[in-house]
Amino acid sequence: MNTVKVSASKNYNIYIGKNLLDNCGERIKNELGVCSAAIITDDNVNALYADKVTASLENAGFGTVKFVFPHGEESKSIKVYSEILDFLAENHITRTDMIVALGGGITGDMGGFAAATFLRGIKFVQLPTTLLSAVDSSVGGKTAVNLTAGKNLAGSFYQPDMVICDYTTLDTLPKEIFADGCAEVIKYGVIMDEEFFGFLKNNDIRENIEYVITKCVELKRDIVNKDEKELGIRAVLNFGHTIGHAIEINSNFEISHGSAVAIGMIIAAKGAFKTGMCENDLSDVIKEVLLKNNLPVSCPFTAEALYKVSCSDKKRSGDTVKLIVPEKMGKCVGKKVPLTQMLAFIREGLS
Repeated sequence: MNTVKVSASKNYNIYIGKNLLDNCGERIKNELGVCSAAIITDDNVNALYADKVTASLENAGFGTVKFVFPHGEESKSIKVYSEILDFLAENHITRTDMIVALGGGITGDMGGFAAATFLRGIKFVQLPTTLLSAVDSSVGGKTAVNLTAGKNLAGSFYQPDMVICDYTTLDTLPKEIFADGCAEVIKYGVIMDEEFFGFLKNNDIRENIEYVITKCVELKRDIVNKDEKELGIRAVLNFGHTIGHAIEINSNFEISHGSAVAIGMIIAAKGAFKTGMCENDLSDVIKEVLLKNNLPVSCPFTAEALYKVSCSDKKRSGDTVKLIVPEKMGKCVGKKVPLTQMLAFIREGLS
């Protein structure tokens, strides 16, 4: 087992290892004390792991209640968020109690936003069960729900009190869901660590899963410690996301987040090179590693369709959108692109 320590507005530990759900109750008890725990999960994960987590918590002395919502991006909504808040109130969850988010990125976002806002903030534990949530969304404190106008437009920065990553849960993931997480793993190499990217190019992610998760968490930890609320360097984590979110929305979320980010990274890398924002075209080498990990690299939508949605992205400021582009492998920077140039940038990225 590996332990990564985060020092942000909260100091907390991230535990990464095998079969950690079996004794998660004792681990949580030892660090956070006994209280009532509201387990938030989706129907898929509920069938696989909720009984194990509930038993571990109750054996450690916790009282438990459970809220289960339908899996899928459609549940990442104001409606379901409101239902969670009502559930917490109806079950008399207090300021000394906690939410335990058991699942992938949607569950973590929903549970975290509820924890941040219910009674102005209660304790929050993340139990990620997907590769994407293990390496990205469970770490760093971003919580949000989607609005009709776009992804993650309502949310807050709210750090968890603990993250327990039992990577044996990845064994039950469908191949395409595991691949989603690989997109975020590859992103870390492009934006921060050329040597790590080289490792991913030459090695299998699943066969090195504990090292890969730990490395990604450490890289994200280093950024969050410096820039918790994305006022500066943390923005590099959005590489591929602005256009990726537009792809998700245009597909009515039939294209998954990881797949959309994979395509978004290619478009951003190629668009940056062709418009003179960077000297190196990294799109081919990124494409090679994405394909190796069963991810898509071509976009089914027009530049015009992507541009329309990108104009509503939360990274827009006035008449500009902040795009993250790779100057070289292992180093990405933010560039403010006027909306008048955004369409051309996307067209070049698609060419």
